[in-house]
Amino acid sequence: MHANSLIDLLRGVWRRRALLPVLLLASCIDRFEPKVAQKSVGYLVIDGAINAAGVSTIRLSRTQNLGNKTAPPAEIKANVFIEQEAGTRYPLAETAPGTYTSAVLTLSPDKRYRLFVRSSGQREYASDFVQAKITPAIDSVTWQISDKGLQFYVNAHDDANNTRYYRWDYEETWDFNSAFRAQIELRNNRLQLLTEDINHCWATARAPSIKLSSTIKLTQDVVTHYPLTLLPSNSTKLQVKYSLLVRQYALTAAEFAYWELLQKNTESLGTLFDPLPSQLVGNVHALSDASETVIGFVGVQSVTEQRLFIDRNRDLPHTNAWLPVTGYESCVRVDTILVRNPTGPQDPRYISYFKDNPFAPIEFIDSRTKPAYSYSTAECVDCRKRGTNKQPDFWK
Repeated sequence: MHANSLIDLLRGVWRRRALLPVLLLASCIDRFEPKVAQKSVGYLVIDGAINAAGVSTIRLSRTQNLGNKTAPPAEIKANVFIEQEAGTRYPLAETAPGTYTSAVLTLSPDKRYRLFVRSSGQREYASDFVQAKITPAIDSVTWQISDKGLQFYVNAHDDANNTRYYRWDYEETWDFNSAFRAQIELRNNRLQLLTEDINHCWATARAPSIKLSSTIKLTQDVVTHYPLTLLPSNSTKLQVKYSLLVRQYALTAAEFAYWELLQKNTESLGTLFDPLPSQLVGNVHALSDASETVIGFVGVQSVTEQRLFIDRNRDLPHTNAWLPVTGYESCVRVDTILVRNPTGPQDPRYISYFKDNPFAPIEFIDSRTKPAYSYSTAECVDCRKRGTNKQPDFWK
């Protein structure tokens, strides 16, 4: 689970707690504004796990007021280490604000490891020492067409019956085209031919929910046909080609219980009949002050993954029900700008028009006496407004 995902989940937990008095007093006439305790602001959030066979990425942030719509503040300039019990220390480098990354590591499944953090304010935090778990390979990621859309499943097993507790997350990537294909752009205060494609882009989204399964009550350690995600038949993600990357984690019983509680706290509907949110108890502690609250659970396991591709033309039905929503449905027209007595294609009035307004040029209309430009909103022309035009390395 990534940091922005975890902090969003935690926001959901605190909103439910704040909402409960409103629900209980729903029949009252007077407006009631619940007050959320400010003591929940500023807690350290540790998001990530120690990868026993690869690169570990840990994200550090601080909780903030529910009314704050900005991204949670990153915990920067911390010293972060993976520590082997009575053994080696492995440093993590800050590769982005609040994001700390290790080198490629191969940790022993016979040893115990923990995460150690020293903040820029010299406060120290550490997770419990945990023995590294080896995650089995994913057997398969499959998909099935139904009346509801495209359903994805994961299958896994452990012949040694040692895993029992599974967690998955996934990352979706899809390519798409903007509504209008441009030939020119405003660059360095001049209208020039495009040097890159801004019609074809890729977008990425991470799993919005927690995916868990346990085989502890089964005789065999086998997960069959676990539902991961459902794409509606008209999903904008199915315009051209779609890719799903699934990651699998073997958990300890304690780590599974933490994720299961977080799942219950964040994914119920919030009605009066749902269970009340419960206090999350992770395995990370403040060494400087035992009473300080720290949020997170740092497990130690290898990670296995599998990727699949869906090609619209090859794999999906060619029926109206499977026509995708592009997101560009409102882009219905191309306009033309023609200034009075233009001095040429680079007339300053053209430059100012595209510089000062949310429009993008599409094509130069060649007229010997009155050069003009076709254009539309930048949102309809430049696909980079919704993604990146840099093709991912894994794309095929």
